[in-house]
Amino acid sequence: MTSGNIFLAGVGGQGTLLASELLSEAFLHSGYDVKKSDVHGMAQRGGAVTTHIRFGARVYSPLIEAGTADLLIAFEKMEALRFVHFLAPGGVVVANTQEIQPPSVLRGIEPYPADVEARLRAAAGRVYLVDALSAALALKEVRAVNVALVGAASHFLPLPAEAYEDALRLRLPPKILDVNLAAFRAGRELPASQGGTA
Repeated sequence: MTSGNIFLAGVGGQGTLLASELLSEAFLHSGYDVKKSDVHGMAQRGGAVTTHIRFGARVYSPLIEAGTADLLIAFEKMEALRFVHFLAPGGVVVANTQEIQPPSVLRGIEPYPADVEARLRAAAGRVYLVDALSAALALKEVRAVNVALVGAASHFLPLPAEAYEDALRLRLPPKILDVNLAAFRAGRELPASQGGTA
């Protein structure tokens, strides 16, 4: 893969933006041109947060058109379903199994869909649902769930693991570096438990 489109979808507070910065940093330091665009209007109130990342020899626009993302990384299960239409045919979904109840569910207006996984698998060819939250909790650092998810998704991108670890060293302060390196490595193990990596 010499160029590609990565769409990230999460909920405010999950670290989606930091994850997008880490991915962009890894590609930049590996010699790629990178363009990124974030949308986080109501992120601090639990609203949707999305990021478009495009990489290649030369990228002219940061925005990904619907139906052209090679990889969808979702930090919450229903967010994967909400944005699966961005995925290209043959694209890969890596989604955290965590469920975060949106306001309409919390107020009892509608239920959290019980068939998210089935609908996701019907809409996308390759779907990896990974428990990044448990991987982070095992390290006693729930805030590292985003980095664990980057680790899981890294199998489906053209960079070696070292590129992401170098990006972590560049972006994170020393006091939280080791736990995030451990979260990345734990995340790398998650897709294999579902029978595959890239």
